[in-house]
Amino acid sequence: MTNWLPVLGQGACFLGERSETAHMEKAALLRGLSLGMNLFDTAESYGGGGSERLIGDMLRARLFKRDDVVIMTKLSPGNASPPALYESCDNSLRRLGADYIDVYLLHWREAATDLAGAARGMEELARRGKILRWGVSNFDVGDMEELFATPDGANCRVNQALYHIGSRGAEYDLLPWLREHGVAPVAYCPLAQGGTQRRTAQDFLTSPALRSVAKKYAASVFQVMLAFVIRSGDICAVPKSSSVAHVEENAAARELARLITASDWLELDGAYPPPTYKMHLDMD
Repeated sequence: MTNWLPVLGQGACFLGERSETAHMEKAALLRGLSLGMNLFDTAESYGGGGSERLIGDMLRARLFKRDDVVIMTKLSPGNASPPALYESCDNSLRRLGADYIDVYLLHWREAATDLAGAARGMEELARRGKILRWGVSNFDVGDMEELFATPDGANCRVNQALYHIGSRGAEYDLLPWLREHGVAPVAYCPLAQGGTQRRTAQDFLTSPALRSVAKKYAASVFQVMLAFVIRSGDICAVPKSSSVAHVEENAAARELARLITASDWLELDGAYPPPTYKMHLDMD
């Protein structure tokens, strides 16, 4: 666990966009849930709300109990201030078929975003019982400091950021800042599906260091990459969950993270060095 979050959740980006794949996507999410990956990460912008509807269809069909899952969803920055914030939350609740959202995030920050207004609106939603906790996504240290300087900003409980073995800039100052201030870090794109420091899957699949460690533990390269992100035990990773096979592979990374030795991590540091200076926060 990372505080009150599971160390491994399920990302729902690009899910719910096509009716012909909905049954496969639902099967993948349910398989992940059976393996203890009980956090669903979605957003109002994913598929125009289709991702939230997919999860809502499963909940309305009683394929799982509401209290068995942690639902994390996000509102777009154009809706960050009341009353648009309240309307976005209500729309997400309708699509999800839920009475409350476990974690409600501001998806990213725009220049015109009113952080004080957003925090105040989030607190009001919590008072109304529509959300349990709130947070942000794609906020760097400077953004977090500005948020915490607002009257309600220190009640932020989550910051979701892009983080993977090929994009480690968050390690320099963001992750330490979050830990110091009691904000749970959540890693999206943990298998390097995006970011400005973009590499193709083939770049990682042919990496001698990753292949060496994967071979030692009879694992896949992607399992090693996911184990890297969750190795500390206090970061929640939300890899995309599009097939049962991928979900099962992801779930096995939890045990792998406990098995990989310090010397193996050092070998990977040599191929993918930790940051030695401040870097702009990577985003997708």
